[in-house]
Amino acid sequence: MRQLCLFVFCYALFVACSQPKGKFLGKAPSGDTKSILAVQAGDTPATVTLRGTLIEKCPVAGCWFRIQDDSGIIKVDTKAAGFVVTDVPLQTTVRVGGKVAMEGNETVLEATGLLY
Repeated sequence: MRQLCLFVFCYALFVACSQPKGKFLGKAPSGDTKSILAVQAGDTPATVTLRGTLIEKCPVAGCWFRIQDDSGIIKVDTKAAGFVVTDVPLQTTVRVGGKVAMEGNETVLEATGLLY
């Protein structure tokens, strides 16, 4: 009985520790995190995951935001993903997944999901 209790406790601890912390919007970002500089240089696959600080967002609808990492700043468009970031505070560390695209001369990320 003691071994069973120990097993259940260890299993519960494992499950609790393996759950991602934070909140998801859209589809959960996955894969290795790339730098913004690498994305802007075209050195990444078409679908990437970025990690950075949310420094600016659309003041009206929350349909886009900008994140910054140690290598640069990039605009992230959330319209196609079906979520907005109105409730995500500025200066929050986020992890965002999406597809690299061009908006005029600017490299942007069309988000598929966000973890904060």
